Amino acid sequence: MMRNNLLKVFHAMGIFKYSAIPQNAGPGLNPRTDRSSCDRSSAIVRPDPCNHGTTELNTPCADYEAWVAAHPSALSSFDHMMSVAKEKRIVVFLDYDGTLSPIVDDPESAFMSDKMRLAVGKVSKYFPTAIISGRSRDKVHQFVQLNDVFYAGSHGMDIMAPPRQQKSCDGKYQTRAVDEKGNEAIIFQPAQEFLPEILEIFNELEEETRSIGGVTIEDNRFCVSVHFRRAQEEDYSIIEQKVLSVLSKHSRFHLTRGRKVMEIRPSIKWNKGHALEYLLETLGFADLSDVFPLYIGDDRSDEDAFKVICKRGQGFPIIVSSKPKDTRASYSLRDPSEVLSFLLRLARWRRNSSTSKPVT
Repeated sequence: MMRNNLLKVFHAMGIFKYSAIPQNAGPGLNPRTDRSSCDRSSAIVRPDPCNHGTTELNTPCADYEAWVAAHPSALSSFDHMMSVAKEKRIVVFLDYDGTLSPIVDDPESAFMSDKMRLAVGKVSKYFPTAIISGRSRDKVHQFVQLNDVFYAGSHGMDIMAPPRQQKSCDGKYQTRAVDEKGNEAIIFQPAQEFLPEILEIFNELEEETRSIGGVTIEDNRFCVSVHFRRAQEEDYSIIEQKVLSVLSKHSRFHLTRGRKVMEIRPSIKWNKGHALEYLLETLGFADLSDVFPLYIGDDRSDEDAFKVICKRGQGFPIIVSSKPKDTRASYSLRDPSEVLSFLLRLARWRRNSSTSKPVT
């Protein structure tokens, strides 16, 4: 009651948009208590001249508290969350940058801590665990250095998974391989035909931005990222013009935006949400009614995965943010340090639980 009154007060003042929690969250769920369904709230935003979109304001503490009322802390809500999930088969999905590692100026220095690596390793012992990142699959594996997790790079356009029979994906995008443990695996790459043009785009972007300080062009194999976090703010519009100029020469590609990064990607119907569905299928869980995906991410691209969980009607989409933002997530964590605490607690809960159902 107090939470709802607080939200209505902010709504009346015109500084926070309050939307009712949806009632049709799926069979057997009460979204007002279980929160494994997905409600949406709107953050206070202002135009970003380089982004042509929105960015969060440095809002007062009260605004963040109101946002957290709609997206409760996954740490504070942990016991309740596990009471909902204890009879389910939990599958863990994680973003990398901003989730397992802090956002840094140099994308090549986005290292995860040893403590985080240990936490992810512990979680992967108890639950199937996958990392879905915009980075190349090889780069993510280089950062994470764990062989008991599944990796999906390039926003899910490059996945290494177990060799199971597929029902929904074209076999021509799959090749057989051997993983780091010597086991047979399948590499799924639905954007293979774009590779030559992606190399052209990478070279063109490097040439176009060579004279602009603080710009890093990253080859993520199936997409190209333009990082400008270290650039001067007065150069943002020039960087954008350069990127759009290159994009105009490649009609089969489109532009997406993140935090101080622009990405050119192939225009195919594939994103992190599709990657989540693909991994559930290859792991043999697609048709099981008790599978409970848990996804933690901080970026706009993670919203596609949150959307899939919402559509399934059960699971936990968790946003990592210290500021109010529009999201489909049901729960929140402030930063990677809270992600670390959550993962350690999840592993400890599973170890100590005699009633939760392990995924086999």
